[in-house]
Order: sequence, then C-alpha cells, then structure tokens
Amino acid sequence: MFEAEDIREWRGHDVVDTAKKKIGSLESVYVDTATDSPSFATVTVGLPTQRRLIFVPLGDATVGPGYLKVVWDKSLVKDAPSIALDGELLATDEPAVFAHYGLPYATGANGERRLGRR
Repeated sequence: MFEAEDIREWRGHDVVDTAKKKIGSLESVYVDTATDSPSFATVTVGLPTQRRLIFVPLGDATVGPGYLKVVWDKSLVKDAPSIALDGELLATDEPAVFAHYGLPYATGANGERRLGRR
C-alpha cells in the first residue's frame, strides 16, 4: 500500500479492479480522520464531457508498476457515489459512500467527519 503522503506521485495512475480492468485514474486520497490512514480514493471516470469522481475503498489495495489495484469489482465501483471534478464530499454524504460498499460507518466521538481529503 502507498502512503497518503505519496499521493502526488500516484495521481493520474490507473486504478484497476481484481481482474485488472481499468476503472479510471487516481485523483486523490481520503484518509480516516481517526487514524490518518488512507481509507478511500477518488477515481476520475466518464467521457471527457461527463467526467466525475467516484469513491472506492483502499482497504487491501496493492500497487503495481503504474497502477493501483483495489479489491472491488469495476461494476460495483462505477455505481458508487460520486462528486463533480471540482466538487467536495459533504459530511452528510459520507454514510452513503460507506454503505455502497457494505462498510460500517461511524463519526468521531464528537461527531467529527470520518474522511479527510489529502
């Protein structure tokens, strides 16, 4: 797994599923605010006139030469919650991102956001 601090080196690289089918290009990493560990990535997908950023979990992701392989199938990822290229994930939308992948969601002890962009 790559470190969140290395995101500048990985931005633009392919994100692929377990079958190595290209999902899109890595845009940014969201860290878990409690641990500061990489938690989700945003991936640029869509036609040039309809590009958007979709969220994919980074748990058990691996890196290869020029790509990041996630453990989620491309068809599931393509249907994930998304934001505009210049958009921002709202705190109220965080639970839906986790729910899409069947992952548990909880805010911080004082209601803090779970994800922070790097």
